[in-house]
Amino acid sequence: MNDDPVSLGALGLDTFAPYLMNRIMGRYNSALRDEVAALGLTTPKLRALAVLSVHNGILIRELAVYAVVQQSTLSRALNGLENDGLIRRQSDETDGRAFHVFLTDAGHAAHTRLWPHMARASEAMFKDISRDERTALVGTLQKMLRNIRKHDF
Repeated sequence: MNDDPVSLGALGLDTFAPYLMNRIMGRYNSALRDEVAALGLTTPKLRALAVLSVHNGILIRELAVYAVVQQSTLSRALNGLENDGLIRRQSDETDGRAFHVFLTDAGHAAHTRLWPHMARASEAMFKDISRDERTALVGTLQKMLRNIRKHDF
């Protein structure tokens, strides 16, 4: 019995889930590009603001995981966000090397301005997809994330 995986050429890009997910996220990010640029933001900065709008005050290492941004890239993004007055950092009381990140009022305002665009871009992906199909997809994606994640969140 041959346990070798089928080649990508034989499988085809249109049935390879990681490729499809990357294309979808590429289109989603592209749909937001003008609004993000108008605020002087980048995709990593946008992701940080979005995560902080839900998990305000998390540690930088957690933010990197949630925002799906490498820590070095996130560090540069946070420097820019802090310089623009959109976030503030606060050292952890138990570990002086760790920092929590908080949105400022300006950061909340920037996210509030971007959210309608983010929501519309997300909804556009679900055009002609039933509520049941959407629920099933999200449930499947959550299971996939649990299968591959390296953290408890």
